Order: sequence, then structure tokens, then C-alpha cells
Amino acid sequence: MILGHKIRLVPSPEQEAYFQRACGTARFTYNWALAAWKREYEAGNKPSGRSLKKDFNAIRKAQFPWTYEVHRDCTAGAFDHLQSAFQNFFRALKAGGKPGYPAFKKKGRSKDSFSIANDKLQLQEGRVRIPLLGWVKMREALRFEGEVLGAVVSRRAGQWTVAIQVEGGDLKKARVSEGVVGVDLGLRASATLSTGEVITGPKALWRNLKRLRRLSRRHSRKERGSANGRKAALKLSRLHLRIANIRQDHLHKLSTRLVSENQAVGIEDLHVKGMVRNRKLARAISDEGWSEFRRQLEYKAGLYDTQVVVHDRWLPSSKGCSSCGNVKAALSLSERTYSCDVCGLVIDRDHNAALNLKPIELPGGSGDVKPVEMGALVGQTMTDETAVEEAGTGTGELSPCF
Repeated sequence: MILGHKIRLVPSPEQEAYFQRACGTARFTYNWALAAWKREYEAGNKPSGRSLKKDFNAIRKAQFPWTYEVHRDCTAGAFDHLQSAFQNFFRALKAGGKPGYPAFKKKGRSKDSFSIANDKLQLQEGRVRIPLLGWVKMREALRFEGEVLGAVVSRRAGQWTVAIQVEGGDLKKARVSEGVVGVDLGLRASATLSTGEVITGPKALWRNLKRLRRLSRRHSRKERGSANGRKAALKLSRLHLRIANIRQDHLHKLSTRLVSENQAVGIEDLHVKGMVRNRKLARAISDEGWSEFRRQLEYKAGLYDTQVVVHDRWLPSSKGCSSCGNVKAALSLSERTYSCDVCGLVIDRDHNAALNLKPIELPGGSGDVKPVEMGALVGQTMTDETAVEEAGTGTGELSPCF
């Protein structure tokens, strides 16, 4: 299992200047390779990252001698990234999607980064050695043990970080308990568990929206390319980074807790891409980070040997009774309490959905799990609008802050 750890760097002014030169060299090399790829393709040839790298190295000393001021991985990594970009493009195109064609990287508009191969990377307690630069202080030590595969140094909102990839092998962590839980994601509450616990999210974007709008207006009024414009852009990007960090902190803590306390976790296969097409809900849904939560949950489940049961997205978890399995024909969004017409169960709507998503342990205590079975669900179909309602994201469920 390959794990990554992103660590904040504390470079000196001289080291930061080197980082900027390295990022500029990597960006230039990538753009050169992309332009050469287009020329080769239009000429009827089949370019590759390896062939373009050979062509670049043949003219590098004569035409681009300044690229030798930084270590060689800054240029070599650009060709690997371009090769991966085109592989992803053609793979998505073959699958029938509409992928974006690899684009040129513009200074100040793209993420500044450069790569470091594993054979040139050295780590000590609290610091990392960058080729041709020396030791750079890190805010914390590497958390994972294993073979270091490489690293990427990047800048965002004026902050430099190093993302170190480690081959952890068959790394496993012990669970603190052996529970089984269903998780219903929503907007009023970030998550409702089948245990009845309601977890409220930080709503990082909404809480900082007023300040975000103010900084955006200030930035838009500055002259493009001016010093004040760069200062305003930095303030705006730092606020965006703060919002992202608050959201990530919440999602990491929640996902780690769920997989470390349970042997099985049940969630819905939410169609987030379709849900954010609703312009009234797109901001609130994006602020919760449902796709990122599922990604974290699934990769962390491998560390704790926890099983993640993903229920079909058409499962009417809100309309189905968690006691008898009866499915209501209609359930308005204003009904926050579920009342079953067959067995008489009265329960909170989100809690009922979480119970329907809870995996059921097989007899014998084997630890194996299977999705909840509702006989009344056979033949049920939904529209996209109904799926949004089942996820607890309808207009009637929104709190006044949205």
C-alpha cells in the first residue's frame, strides 16, 4: 500500500528562491513537452514522454543552459507527468467521457511544484535534504515507515509543502472496537450514525463566506499585475486554503474514527456530480465534501481491515422503514420524523436512513457483512431529483444559513 504524507516546510529566503526556480523550470519543461507533443501528433507520429525527454536533453545544454541550475528531476518529472496526463485523457476518451485535453501551465495560474526521485531524497528527524540545496526544515517528521518512493514539493497560498510517498507494504492498524455502523450523510448534520449520534460539520465555506466575498471584491478591483494585486490574491488564496484545511481536518477525523471503531461501515453511493448541478444546493454539498469523505473512508478501511459496504444509490433509505422494510410511496422533505404506516415505528428521518444503511452481521459472528435487505425495495426506481431527496439534500432540509 502506497501512502502519502504532506508536510509543511519552513524554508529560508534563499531556499524559497531555489524552490521558485525549480518550479519555473518544471513548468517550462512541461509546456515545451506539450507543444512538442502536439507538433509530433499533427505530423502523424506517436509521441511519448520518453522520446520527448530524449529530444529535450539533446538541445538542453545549447538552448536552455539555465535549467542546470536546479536538479535534474525538475525536468525529468515533467515528462512523466505529461505522459500520465495523456494516458488519463485517452483512457477517459475511450470510456466515452468528455475529458479535458492537457493544457499549458501558466505562471501564477497553476499549482507550482517539482518532483524529487527517491534516490536523491534524504530524511532526518524534522528535516529533508533537497538536491543542490541542502537540508530544509519540516514542521513534523514523517509518520509512516517503509520505502520512500519519491516526493513532490509544491506551493499553495505562499506555503511550501513536501508530499512524501511511502511504500508501507501490508501495513495494518488495530481497531479499538468491533462495531457495525450505518452512516447517512446530509446538510443539516454532516453525518447521522445508526447509533443515533448526530455529527455536525464545521461548514467551513459558509462560516467564511462573508469574508471570502469581501476579499474577492478587493482583489477584483486591483490592477492586474500590480503589487497590490498580488497581495490581494495572496490574502484570498490563504483564506481558500484555510477553508480547505478546516474541511479536510473534519473529514480525516470522522473517517478515521469510523474505520477504527467498526468492523463494517455502510454508506450510500451518492451521485455527487449530478447533485451539484442543482445551483441552489451546489455550494452546500461541496462544503460537506462527500466525495472526499468516501475516498478517505475506503483507503483507510484497508489500513484497519474494515469493510466498507456501499449501498446502491437507488436504495430509498429515507422512505424505507428500518423495522419492517415497508417503503412509503411519498415522503415530503418537511417531514423530519418518519412514521411507518405498517408497524407504527416513529423515528427521526436521518436516523432511520442510517439504520437502513447499517450492514447486517451474518449469523455465527464471523464478522462478514451483507447489505440490508428490504423485500419491498424490489423494482423500486428513482429519478435524479428523488436521489437528491434521499440523500437529505432537498430544499426543505436546508437550514437558514444556506
